[in-house]
Amino acid sequence: MWMKAAVEGDQRHYRNVLDALVPLVTAVARACLRRNGRDMSELEDVVQESFLAIHLKRHLWDPSRPLVPWVRAVVLNKTIDNLRRRGHRITVPIEPFENVLSFEAPEPDLQADEIERLIASLRGRQKDVLEAVALKGLSIKAAAAKLGITEGTARVTLHRAIKALAELHRRTRS
Repeated sequence: MWMKAAVEGDQRHYRNVLDALVPLVTAVARACLRRNGRDMSELEDVVQESFLAIHLKRHLWDPSRPLVPWVRAVVLNKTIDNLRRRGHRITVPIEPFENVLSFEAPEPDLQADEIERLIASLRGRQKDVLEAVALKGLSIKAAAAKLGITEGTARVTLHRAIKALAELHRRTRS
């Protein structure tokens, strides 16, 4: 009843609606943040964004439907927006795992001169695409444009070049 009056412009009822919604909005936002492994430092931002959205979109609420599910949907959407904007990352300190994580880097299977020899054995477009993408660091799109081929052709050619290199390496090791 308060929200209906608020939508029609009654400021006193609008204030009552907002005051009554504070516990609900806070609880929904807190639960969603907790469920997604977030700390509560973002809670106030989500609550404020939710109330702003409720204010701006209150005219979209259908008075023939219950208010609480509509408010919950707004809060969940604002929480999801917050998670996306800030990136959903869980941080875990690694200090307790230092002994487990430390290791000696293995020696590479191939030496630089052997890699150069294998790449030199490729011919034509396979060599060009592989050099552009793997050695020069171009994207598939940039390599395709530079070589005057389609992106699909560049992807297939790169895949075939890598497959050919793997086969050459297997033959030289046996």
